[in-house]
Amino acid sequence: MPVKVRVEWAGELKFTAENENGVSTVMDATDAGDRLAGITPMELLLMALGGCTGIDIVMILKKQRQKLTSLTLNVTGHRRSEPPRYYEQIHVEYVLKGSSLDEKKVQRAIQLSEEKYCSVSAALKERARITSSYKIEQ
Repeated sequence: MPVKVRVEWAGELKFTAENENGVSTVMDATDAGDRLAGITPMELLLMALGGCTGIDIVMILKKQRQKLTSLTLNVTGHRRSEPPRYYEQIHVEYVLKGSSLDEKKVQRAIQLSEEKYCSVSAALKERARITSSYKIEQ
């Protein structure tokens, strides 16, 4: 089944994007100066990666009966200096909190997301070197 979104120009360099369920976000360009009114498309791409792998981690750890109470993903991207300025390197830091999280199960969940399940990661890794690290906080 196809996925459809609608992106509409809202003046200057601002666009609104909406999915078929009516959920929307605002995008703007970095060269809009102090008028920046939204997330840049390239920031949105990093957010998509964080959301995609985060969903995988939560689902996998739940299946492993791990008691995850908090998950924060810090995603950092480094872009080419020449156009097209795509990401050449991306790092994902997973910060997990929970009751007696098993480190081996956390490692396995991250591995499964990165190697098998995360569609955004699969789309990006043709051009970007994606690395990761994790911290378990109790």
